[in-house]
Amino acid sequence: MNKYLIVGLGNIGLNYVNTRHNIGFDALDHVTKINNCTFFSQKYGEIAELKLKGRLIYFLKPSTFMNLSGKAIHYYLNHFKISLENLLVISDDLNLDFGIIKLRKKGGHGGHNGHKNIIETLKKSTYCRLRFGIGKNFLQGQQVQYVLSEWSKEEQVFLKGKIDLCAKIIIHFVLSGADYTMTHFNSK
Repeated sequence: MNKYLIVGLGNIGLNYVNTRHNIGFDALDHVTKINNCTFFSQKYGEIAELKLKGRLIYFLKPSTFMNLSGKAIHYYLNHFKISLENLLVISDDLNLDFGIIKLRKKGGHGGHNGHKNIIETLKKSTYCRLRFGIGKNFLQGQQVQYVLSEWSKEEQVFLKGKIDLCAKIIIHFVLSGADYTMTHFNSK
């Protein structure tokens, strides 16, 4: 059975709920809810499991905080014996306008501390990532406050539809692979 590790990046704790930086957690909460999966606390995070069309999907919300996400990902790739090509990491991205969602098969960290730690820990940047655009609507020097702030009322109007799209992309990635998923969704 093909195994997949789908990771949503975020920070644990009530202070971070509904913040831009936690879009990875939000996407996993949604995709697991519509597939009737439940998260359970495990080592380095919360894990949910889904069997779908001959595939075994593990959803991970790391409890290591954003800047140490690589530790949890490395552990579960080894623990479940999952190949790097079957890893998908969902995160916020300041370099994309709000609501733009892009799947990439590799890349740098782009200033994102979660991806920076993942690349340092795995010693590779050739893993798939689903980037959710949050825009750059902040003053110089206010980046940290911006990513840790809650969505604006205008953004919240569109957020549910965008999280629905993330869930579709995640399942499509598992069932059809990265290349076909990029072709199908990246132009939208």
